Formats: sequence, C-alpha cells, structure tokens
Amino acid sequence: MIRNIFLDLDDTLLDFKAAERKAVAQTLEQIGVAVNEHVLTRYSVLNLSQWKRMERGEITVEQVKTNRYELLFEELGVAADAVQTTKIYEGFLAAQHPELPGARAMMDALYGKYRLYLASNGTARVQHQRLDESGFGRYFDKVFLSQELGANKPDPAFFEACFAQLDGFQKQESVIFGDSLTSDILGGLRAGIVTVWFNPGGKPAGGIKPDHEVRALDEFPPLIASLSHKNSSFF
Repeated sequence: MIRNIFLDLDDTLLDFKAAERKAVAQTLEQIGVAVNEHVLTRYSVLNLSQWKRMERGEITVEQVKTNRYELLFEELGVAADAVQTTKIYEGFLAAQHPELPGARAMMDALYGKYRLYLASNGTARVQHQRLDESGFGRYFDKVFLSQELGANKPDPAFFEACFAQLDGFQKQESVIFGDSLTSDILGGLRAGIVTVWFNPGGKPAGGIKPDHEVRALDEFPPLIASLSHKNSSFF
C-alpha cells in the first residue's frame, strides 16, 4: 500500500530549464552582460556541473550559487560580483514557474488519495515563492527543502529528516518521484523507499537503477494506484 509520495519540483512539476533560461537572461541584461545563445548554454552547463558536485558532497549549495557565476564571468572576461549577481538571479527566478505539460492534472489525480510531500534541493526563498505563485503549494501536506533541513538529496540525512517529521511513517508505504537519477532516485534508493524516475527523454539509467520509470506525467497516477493494491511485501 502506497500512502506517502515525495515529489521533486524542478523539471518534475515546473519547467526549470525554461525558468532558468529566462531568469539568467534577465540577470545578465541587468548587470550589463551581452546575452546570446552561447552564454545561456554555458551558464546551464556550468550550473549543472556545480549541482553535481554538491550532490557528491564536494561543495555546499551556497558555493554552487556563486561558483557558477564566477566560472561564467571568468570565461567571458567579465568583472562582476558573483554574490550580488546571485541575489539578482534568485529574484528573477522566484517569479518564474512555467508548468510541465500534465503536471497539474497529475497532482489533481493524486490529491486527496495520498499524502503528498515536496522534496527539493532548491533555494528556500525561491521555491516557496514559486510554489505560492504557481498554486502548486496547496497540494502538499508538507514542503521539505534542503536549505531548511540542513542536508541535500541524495544524502540519506535529507530523507531521514523528512521521515522524522511524519507521524506513523513507514518506508514500505513511500515513493519518491523525480527527474534526477543522481538526486531523487539515488537518494530514494539510499533511503530505502520506492523510486519512480520521470524520464521523458528516454535517457539510459546507467549505474543507478530506479524501481520504476515513466515517460509522461499522466503515467504516474495509474502506476501508483497499481502499486497501492499490491502487498507491501512486494517491495
């Protein structure tokens, strides 16, 4: 029986790539840096590489946020303050919350049938504003953000901090759903809960093996319904 569903936010419910692209462009324009396709692509690559370092425990989230801009400015030969740029960027990003196709219909299908929890590594101030303004916040029984918990996915400490706040919590009744193999899926596997990978691009899983995989958001509610009717010993 599945009772608890932990959901990622970025690129699972909200289109983070679109939000990031617009916010970065607005930020760079404000500080006087010319924006073009190459610059936006380089930022995205550098940003992803820094988040992967954070997931491996090499750097903190705060270092991610400044490193990506320091590296970009170094490549571009730009003299700009990465800390101040980060503040500007987060203001623009917090106002961006485009939905992925089918995200709201999926949440409507799950709401009231399961206990829904957000599990995100995103900056707390940014994620709270995006949840409020998008209307997705109303679906969640609790919102778990790494900055507020003091640990990041995929660290088991992130999940244990979540579990400790839930009355009557049972791992065998719980699922995590997200797009990131190295954050959501690896974290769920380490925490001992069922994992469902959102993989719209059909990418190979490599060495991280999720318990289940869906290509479209509308596949997730029927999958959970089928798992909920199985005996917990199935897991």
